[in-house]
Amino acid sequence: MITASQNKKPLKLGFIGGSIKSAVGHAHWVACQLDERWQVASGCFSRDEDTSMATGKAWHLPEEKVYHDWQQYIEHEKQHLDAVVVLTPTPHHQEVVCQLLENDVAVICEKAMAANIEQSNKIKQALDKSKGFLAVTFNYSGYPMVRDLRRHIESGTLGKLKQIQIEMPSDGFIQAEEKMCPQAWRLQDGDIPTLLLDLAVHIHHLTGFITDLKPQSINADFHHFSIFDGIVDDAYMWVNYEQDFRASMWVSKTALGHRNGLKLRIFGDQGSAEWYQEEPERLHIFNKDSSRVTYDRGNCQYQNEVRDRFKPGHPSGFIEAFANLYTDMADALEQFKAKGEHDSPYVYGWSHAHEGLALFQAANVANKERRWIDLSNFEKTQ
Repeated sequence: MITASQNKKPLKLGFIGGSIKSAVGHAHWVACQLDERWQVASGCFSRDEDTSMATGKAWHLPEEKVYHDWQQYIEHEKQHLDAVVVLTPTPHHQEVVCQLLENDVAVICEKAMAANIEQSNKIKQALDKSKGFLAVTFNYSGYPMVRDLRRHIESGTLGKLKQIQIEMPSDGFIQAEEKMCPQAWRLQDGDIPTLLLDLAVHIHHLTGFITDLKPQSINADFHHFSIFDGIVDDAYMWVNYEQDFRASMWVSKTALGHRNGLKLRIFGDQGSAEWYQEEPERLHIFNKDSSRVTYDRGNCQYQNEVRDRFKPGHPSGFIEAFANLYTDMADALEQFKAKGEHDSPYVYGWSHAHEGLALFQAANVANKERRWIDLSNFEKTQ
């Protein structure tokens, strides 16, 4: 299906980070081009010159458009780009994002936006001063059935929302030792354990995305089960939200048998729903009379908005969901250029990303002090 947006001239996109050796670079490169809304024009893919050049060659870029000094890259290429995606390790996001904003370059930042509240506040200062564009990528809300679940909740299918059980377990840190090669920065915890920056920000996002509710307090219990000393690799968290809504969250990198077990179950007083990322085409709705309805792209509520790259029954997966988000970000950036703001319901920026960072920095305190943390005053005490 060809859409009107595909007839638009592609926006020029640059990369900082995201080399062929990175965990996420290739996924971003493929996803941003799937709907022909973006063209990767240049990049500083790595501080290592050989790695950056090898990435540029793999992605068919001219040698003169490939850099290994990201500051030089911004200075030389900023006039030729519509946006830059930041794919450096999370602790280095803040410095890069701020410099891009200070140079009037629109920013697409891989989650987590920053490593802690302090870094997030510095980004906010740069954003306010530049009045620029910042989007943070939370790609799981790009799945059609997650968006359909949001529509069901908005229309009252589940009634008054009561609770969500949401989890994201994996076994990346408890496999056979020879299979594990985590990046060094992922084995260091700061104000927010890296496990939460990697995984929990996604479940915070999805909970907010489908409910439109804000967290108010949190408690947490963190664990260590892997061979990697000094880090949190398994975490339970309980969150009280507005409107007496409750969330039970579990993230882990030591859950044997799980690759990416992202799953949510949400309950209301008139029905409940279940969605599992490894079977992304199916959304199950359970009604009060005990009947179950299963939706897919062929019978979902928002037929006119589904990007059917191929007919239902042929699953749309992770890359397609990511591509949905990149198309949404292209639409949002074009609207921002024209009006100074955008109203996309699918593109999230500083406020939402900051909320997640504050939530999980509070979780770290809750775990250490073994008590509930009220978020309303949390940042004032940091």
